[in-house]
This record gives sequence, C-alpha cells and structure tokens, in this order.
Amino acid sequence: MAACSLNGKADAGFTYLGVLLLIAVSSVALAATGTLWASAAQRDRERQLLWVGGQYAQALRSYYRASPGLAQYPQDLADLLQDNRFPQARRHIRQLYPDPITNSDDWGLLRSIDGRITGVHSRSDATPFKRSGFSTEWSGFDGLEHYSDWQFVAEQAFTESAGGVQTHAGPGDAP
Repeated sequence: MAACSLNGKADAGFTYLGVLLLIAVSSVALAATGTLWASAAQRDRERQLLWVGGQYAQALRSYYRASPGLAQYPQDLADLLQDNRFPQARRHIRQLYPDPITNSDDWGLLRSIDGRITGVHSRSDATPFKRSGFSTEWSGFDGLEHYSDWQFVAEQAFTESAGGVQTHAGPGDAP
C-alpha cells in the first residue's frame, strides 16, 4: 500500500508541473496576441487619422474658396459645420471628428497671422508605425517622428478634376 501512495504523489507532482507549463505557454500566447492586437489597433487609428485629417483639410479649403468677397479661413472649427456668411448656412464638413489617436476633440490648430485656422494636427507625441509610403498629398509626412508632426493643412488638400486626375494648388495659386 505504501508503494501506491508514493506513485500517487509522483503523479500529482507531474500533473502540477504540466499545469504550470500550460499556464506559462498560455501566458506567452496571450501576450503575443495582445501585442498584435495593439499594433493592429494603432495602425487602424493611423488610417483613421489620415482620413479625418484629410476631411478637415478639404473642409478648410472649401471654406476658404467659398468666401464671399475677401477669401478667409474660419475662426473656429465649428464654422465648418455652420458657415453663416451666406443667407442660407453652408456646411463644409459632415461633422467635427475627434482625433483618432488621442480620442479627443482637442485638435492642435494651425493658425494664420490673423488667427484663423489653416490646418489641424493631432496633439499626440507618440511615434507612428507608418513612416513612409504616404499618398501624394501627405508625402511630406515621410520620416516624421510624431503624430503631432502630421499637419493637415488646407493648401495640401487636393481636388479631383473632371477627368479624375488629382491636382495640387501651385505656389502662386490661392489655397
């Protein structure tokens, strides 16, 4: 009978070691999955930032070009939603989007000498995964170190001609 109890203790020890090994392997797998998920989520937020920034740049350009009389940029981002410079208010953007990186409505604003908004940027100083391969309009973002360096400026927003070719305003053209 003594032999049976020794064999049972040995089996329990191996079972315990097996469970510990299973927990260790599961922990490593979960950590790797978490890292992959976080990377995928950050890349998705980067894509969203490029899209949202483009929407703001195009809306700022639309506001500028629609100006009655002297062309000017808006004083506030809300002016893009409700442009009251006309008898019937105009909209230049569908909604005011939050910054996908910080998940905040607190955008960094680029202003002209007269204090009007000419562009937006994220306030995040995090390092982006995307460092190259940007579309033509945002090719200036290549190699930039922080999301806050990605500045979405009205002059960079391009339009499509009737033939579908994307064009930029030249240095002498109005933004």
